[in-house]
Amino acid sequence: MRLETQRLLIREFTDEDYGPVHSYASDPAVTKYMLWGPNTGEQTEDYLRMVQEWQGQEPRTSFEFAVVLKGSGKLIGGCGIYVSEPRQGEIGYCLNPLYWKQGYASEAGQALLRFGFGELGLHRIFATCRPGNAGSAKVMQKLGMTYEGLLREHKWHRETWQSSLLYAILEDEFRSGSADGAVHLHKPSSSIVIQ
Repeated sequence: MRLETQRLLIREFTDEDYGPVHSYASDPAVTKYMLWGPNTGEQTEDYLRMVQEWQGQEPRTSFEFAVVLKGSGKLIGGCGIYVSEPRQGEIGYCLNPLYWKQGYASEAGQALLRFGFGELGLHRIFATCRPGNAGSAKVMQKLGMTYEGLLREHKWHRETWQSSLLYAILEDEFRSGSADGAVHLHKPSSSIVIQ
């Protein structure tokens, strides 16, 4: 399976992706606000093994994809969508810092929303980030997601309780562009290909 946008190929992970995945997954700057990492080499290997097992699940509820630049074929990060309840899902994204602030996370997020509302038939898609992660919150806002509130100390990580900002978008908001803060990224000039 793959999703295609104007600049990105969003595809399944393979064993050959270890090098570029470990490059960002082991970077403390990348994992500062994550509930995982920085990864050891073994943890990155375990991650790639796990997400490849998901590829064969039926029904499949977890999708982790490599984010690749179409022009160069360079893997610059990962993104995913996870069906958490009937017709509801969560999206996430993580990029190599060399590619931050260039619109790639928003472009990948847009592809995930189109896939979730289209192919997966979801009604609601949400995303979270740590309160200090202004960049991630900005991506969710650009995607037209509405801020729904603060989840106070709901995750235990790094020997402390972590809080999250919660954003979400409903299918009808996505299709009409009526969500708070929407910039209509969900109406791209190029289509997404599902194979």
